Amino acid sequence: MAEYDLTTKIAHFLDRHLVFPLLEFLSVKEIYNETELLHGKLDLLSDTNMVDFAMDVYKSLFSDKEIPNSLREKRTAVVAQLKQLQSETEPIVKMFEDPETTRQMQSTRDGRMLFDYLADKHGFRQEYLDTLYRYAKFQYECGNYSGAAEYLYFFRVLVPATDRNALNSLWGKLASEILMQNWEAAMEDLTRLRETIDNNTVSSPLQSLQQRTWLIHWSLFVFFNHPKGRDNIIELFLYQPQYLNAIQTMSPHILRYLTTAVITNKDVRKRRQVLKDLVKVIQQESYTYKDPITEFVECLYVNFDFDSAQKKLRECESADTDQGNNACYSVLFDNKVLVNDFFLVACLEDFIENARLFIFETFCRIHQCISIRTMITTNPVLLVWPKESWLFLAALSQLDPFFCYRPQSMLADKLNMTPEEAERWIVNLIRNARLDAKIDSKLGHVVMGNNAVSPYQQVIEKTKSLSFRSQMLAMNIEKKSHSNRNERNDTPLLAAQGLERRGEERRRGGFQNSEKPNKILGAST
Repeated sequence: MAEYDLTTKIAHFLDRHLVFPLLEFLSVKEIYNETELLHGKLDLLSDTNMVDFAMDVYKSLFSDKEIPNSLREKRTAVVAQLKQLQSETEPIVKMFEDPETTRQMQSTRDGRMLFDYLADKHGFRQEYLDTLYRYAKFQYECGNYSGAAEYLYFFRVLVPATDRNALNSLWGKLASEILMQNWEAAMEDLTRLRETIDNNTVSSPLQSLQQRTWLIHWSLFVFFNHPKGRDNIIELFLYQPQYLNAIQTMSPHILRYLTTAVITNKDVRKRRQVLKDLVKVIQQESYTYKDPITEFVECLYVNFDFDSAQKKLRECESADTDQGNNACYSVLFDNKVLVNDFFLVACLEDFIENARLFIFETFCRIHQCISIRTMITTNPVLLVWPKESWLFLAALSQLDPFFCYRPQSMLADKLNMTPEEAERWIVNLIRNARLDAKIDSKLGHVVMGNNAVSPYQQVIEKTKSLSFRSQMLAMNIEKKSHSNRNERNDTPLLAAQGLERRGEERRRGGFQNSEKPNKILGAST
């Protein structure tokens, strides 16, 4: 059951506090032994200040044992340190609670100006920043994420980007917002952190690669919970070369989430274009990573193997049916990839619906008339043949070009539905104007319309970006001609400066041999 579980791989790139939600999810799903999960939680808690949580986990593991003295002593030390930091931070907190300071923070964009204001009005000093950062970090380690986010915000506003703790504060603020499930604030922090990493010219290429890999994994929490997250994950993971390189180099397993985001994207026109780019990446990385989700796309769009795509949907029939008629489709694959994935469990319905739509659209793209039902061999049945084969078959059999005497499993089987369910599903699809098709209920046929693009529309599509390309070409030509003019203008000046310099050297006796000036000037000796 845990064959396709990515928790272990993902946890390497997460802060330990972000791993706890994943472990809680696995505990509910009962994928792993509960005792092993509790030991994992206890190990994670050992380097945090969440001592009460650690005690509760210890009791669950060893109900017949007393709480170790080490945990009790650690709790006493944590409480004492918390009180000390609170007393040190109290004057700083009072400064920020002042209404005039709050107004200044909201209106002032320059951190240096705000720092000078606090220094003049409240006696704010540089060492207060370090105290504020230590207190925020301590609150985070204690599990008080709201307090940590608040103090890290104050710290981020006041410190310059070159401060040694500036980048760490951005990571801490993002983690705090994620753990509080404030997705709007988390998206803003994610964007700010990404800009900081991309604009950092001090880090080595290896450090930048590691930072981007961490950002990719942390962003999964935001992208799969924010309303616009699935659009943003496509833009970041697929169309930003640095991040696509990080995925291909460090974490190809992220392709599962990118593929799911593409399949569940609600913009049909955009989804079709993105699919082409996604398929290329999946093919390139198929030797390093594949799972049933990426294989589904590969079967459908690379191999055009409808039987394999059908099999992927049929394997879900072994799932439990406690949740209604669609429960057998709530799990896409045999190992329940979607149901047992922390980030994808909310995408089940969208994924299954769009997966069926992809099969149907691809199937219809290469066929014109399709049978919804499975016909009997003794009657003429509608065969699903490519358009190019119809006339050939008609010439051979002297039958109607749509018919032939052969059994064939049709659309309902491809969609893993009963004929009645498939017909209702297609009717809804056509009613929503998503396909140009008609249904012959009497014969059980789906007849596709003529999707030929008019010459007028083809011209529009071909010339859509012509204006932009022409503008870019004109700018490049202008830039090059301007550079050439500058070179021509600089040439006489450089020549004059060279002659003047050589004349000065001659006056100073710099040339001992009279041939040297002649050679320089290009004269014959």
